[in-house]
Amino acid sequence: MRAAFFKSHGGPDRIRVGDVPDPVLAPGEALVRVRACALNRLDLWTLANTPGLSVSLPHIGGADVFGVVESAPNGALAKAGDEVVLSPGLSCGSCPACKAGRDNLCGEFRILGLQIGGGLAEKISIPAQNLVPAGASLSPEEWAALPVTFMTAWHMLSTRAGIKPGSWVFVQGAGSGVGCAAIEVAKFVGAKVLAAARTESKRARAIAAGAEAAFDPADPALPARVRAATGGAGADIVVEHIGGTVFEKSLECLAPGGRLVTCGATIGAEARVDLLSLFWRERSVIGSMLGTHRELLDMVSLARSGVLKPVVDRVFPLSEARAAYARLASGEAYGKVVVRIS
Repeated sequence: MRAAFFKSHGGPDRIRVGDVPDPVLAPGEALVRVRACALNRLDLWTLANTPGLSVSLPHIGGADVFGVVESAPNGALAKAGDEVVLSPGLSCGSCPACKAGRDNLCGEFRILGLQIGGGLAEKISIPAQNLVPAGASLSPEEWAALPVTFMTAWHMLSTRAGIKPGSWVFVQGAGSGVGCAAIEVAKFVGAKVLAAARTESKRARAIAAGAEAAFDPADPALPARVRAATGGAGADIVVEHIGGTVFEKSLECLAPGGRLVTCGATIGAEARVDLLSLFWRERSVIGSMLGTHRELLDMVSLARSGVLKPVVDRVFPLSEARAAYARLASGEAYGKVVVRIS
């Protein structure tokens, strides 16, 4: 089969497209012919050999997959011919975390395109329990853009940060896949949204998507602007996935009792925390990692009913996978970069 892969670490120039062996099915697995696969920051991190994310080489990336089932074991939620999205997290299903519905904390948790080969290939094998039936409400590319970002945004805002109608939510990196999804999720819940993005065009698109206002994250007066926009209090929730100095500035944007929820460290994993401000104003810093299978089912259901619609920045054919990686790495994308496989 054809696939996009890399044999050595570095930048997008290391991506190759060529023939690789077809997947071999293990017991309980389904075979899916991939139609579209979206890229995530994780794909750039594995390509660059970011510490803590080592992969075996050659490696096929891609955690966000939409395709058609070619074969599935009896009892699976989907059968041959069904269109599906794939739940990107693989868990054991039997440990205490899995039984409690917190499969993203399973000790054997793995992610497509990280610990195992991903969806940037014509076919992929996957445990049958990871098949999630899709529908006609979205295009193949939009379906591929949904799983990681929307289950992450929902897990951050609802499960971890306790969003409520009327909450003020400040979304950093509003032009990213997670940022776009967070705006949609927050608006769906009935929250009020502020956004930050590096370019004027991204800020304008965030406002068009429902943000009350959008700011430049590099503005030294950012915390003051957030407080002014929220009537002097600050944000109840800050969605943060950039790290470094952006994380530090985000803490200053919180209202007393506010929660900063973070799922990434794009520019750096180290940041300074003003502990006096943290405990004196009872602010919280909350970690969030992907989401659960149940949350993905909920997101797919909302997408099937037309409530949620992923933002697709640009679609590339498999033959131009290198250009897709380069587009994501450029930081110019608004929404998800998607590779059309077949």
